[in-house]
Amino acid sequence: MQAVSPTPTGVTFLARPGRPAVVARTLAELGGPTRGVVELPVRLMWNAERTFDLGDPDQLLWMYENVLRETTRAEDLRALINGRTLRRVWRLLNLPRGVRQAWESRHRGLRAA
Repeated sequence: MQAVSPTPTGVTFLARPGRPAVVARTLAELGGPTRGVVELPVRLMWNAERTFDLGDPDQLLWMYENVLRETTRAEDLRALINGRTLRRVWRLLNLPRGVRQAWESRHRGLRAA
């Protein structure tokens, strides 16, 4: 995994001003949970309600959006995001343009997902 997400032309996409989006090298390495309840660390979710029931589709989307938008650590992606689930819900996620572009640039299959 890499902390920045340059395209083949060297462009880096930002999750927010001054913060590069973090993107996995492969979706296969994303082995996060697919069921149960997950509690995000404060660095990813500042709200007191940081637990998400992955069996609830809305909570799953909300958790993925927060992790993809807020993480600065590749370890967060590996621990919290599941590659198959990400592919399945990709089009439903409300993400900043830079995060979406960074992921779709590296993982072209997400564009068609």
